[in-house]
Amino acid sequence: MFIAHIYTIPEVLSTAKVIVLGVSAFVITAAITPIFTYFLYRNKIKIKIKDKTVDGDKLTYVNKLHAHKSGTPTMGGVLVWGTVAILMVLMLFLAPFLANLTGDDWFNRLNFLSRNQTWLLLFALIATALLGLADDYMSIRGIGSNKGGGMRFAIRFGWLILIAAVGAWWFFVKLESNFIHIPAVGDFKIGFWYIPLFIGVIVSMAVSSNETDGLDGLNAGILIQAFAIFSLIAFYQGRFDIAAFCAVVCGSLLAFLWFNFYPARFFMGDTGAISLGATLGVVAMLTNTVLVLPFVVFIYFLESGSVIIQLFSKKVFKKKVFLAAPIHHHFEAKGWPETKVTVRFWIINGLMACLGLLIGILGSG
Repeated sequence: MFIAHIYTIPEVLSTAKVIVLGVSAFVITAAITPIFTYFLYRNKIKIKIKDKTVDGDKLTYVNKLHAHKSGTPTMGGVLVWGTVAILMVLMLFLAPFLANLTGDDWFNRLNFLSRNQTWLLLFALIATALLGLADDYMSIRGIGSNKGGGMRFAIRFGWLILIAAVGAWWFFVKLESNFIHIPAVGDFKIGFWYIPLFIGVIVSMAVSSNETDGLDGLNAGILIQAFAIFSLIAFYQGRFDIAAFCAVVCGSLLAFLWFNFYPARFFMGDTGAISLGATLGVVAMLTNTVLVLPFVVFIYFLESGSVIIQLFSKKVFKKKVFLAAPIHHHFEAKGWPETKVTVRFWIINGLMACLGLLIGILGSG
């Protein structure tokens, strides 16, 4: 009787849902990775190591340290966002079929595509993924006004703002969101200022994720930690579809990392880094825990901060603060092995992410 009762508790059923979907994402991604890898190699979808910084200066340390990576396939992020999108659409139709076939209504829970929780997440993921995919393709084929190919930063930045603006409009008008939550304090109505806040969060997360994606497995590890934390926060809030979405991203990223820990077989590319960073920002806005982000992706703030400081110092004082930026390249230039930088950054971010989880849950009242 006790066991039968356990199986009817909503939280237990929802936990099973999150776990089943996360594991399914891992299995699907792991299964199709060899096929996708073959496609990348066969069609010569390979990166070229850049020799210029964002402000046009010649790269010194990075070019030498990563010269051996030239020719490595990219666009691996398609595996992650593609698996998430396919699983969402698949469960929309498969879940009711399994429920009817078995007579067990639990299978209907596997559908995690819902208007008030995951529609916008899917839109943000696909829209920004396609933007990154276009940039990756232009870089590979040498298309575009940038030397060596690729979309100009201003154009890519403009598209990011436009996509984020659509999301901001949806939140503000359709979902009537116009307040932020300060942990342990309460909700504060900010009115129209919610729109620029939303845009700023999504764009900054996309850019920071892209900047962090410079070492084998580094960004994937940070993103796994972040989506796992927000899955727990969403679960605590009773937003089980968001929790499932985050678990699916985690599962797919774990499979990606399985093949792409140093030395990576292929890279995530802009299509993965930009889309997953932007989508993480949307998750934070949906769960109203945007002030937890600086803890959950602490490394992102170090990486982007180092770039801002470097550019400012070079522009104003005509000298560098770091040997190279983002900061993970600085430590490489100082002689740290790539794997040491990656694992230490994971550890630092993991500790801060745990603090973010505590703040997100304990400060939710």
